[in-house]
Formats: sequence, C-alpha cells, structure tokens
Amino acid sequence: MKKYYVNMKAQSNGDHEVHHEDCQYLPDPSNRKYLGEYYSCKDAVIEAKKTYSKSNGCKTCSKECHTS
Repeated sequence: MKKYYVNMKAQSNGDHEVHHEDCQYLPDPSNRKYLGEYYSCKDAVIEAKKTYSKSNGCKTCSKECHTS
C-alpha cells in the first residue's frame, strides 16, 4: 500500500491531482491533503473527489487514473 495525497491547488484545467508518496511531483506539504493508504490510485481518487469533485490521477505516478 502507498500513501496518497491530493494537491489542494488546482491545475490550469481545474483538476486537483492525486499523487502517491514517492512521486517526483508530490506537492509541498502546505499544498497537499493526505488521503490515506491505498492499493491503487482508483480508491485514492474516489476519496479525493469527496473534497474536490474535479480530482484526477497524476500523469506520472498514477497513469491508470489520469483521465484529462
């Protein structure tokens, strides 16, 4: 299991990206919200959408959950 975080600052398209703890693009602690530990990004994105309806997986660390 990996720890997942959501970026509290939206991307230019409005998405809040979900990253795992080892991602090179993991936001600074002041710009991220801890989501929990998950086996896949899918559950982490579901959790992130409870706070940010427009959440999306990171293109680098969560490719299978990146939709836009």
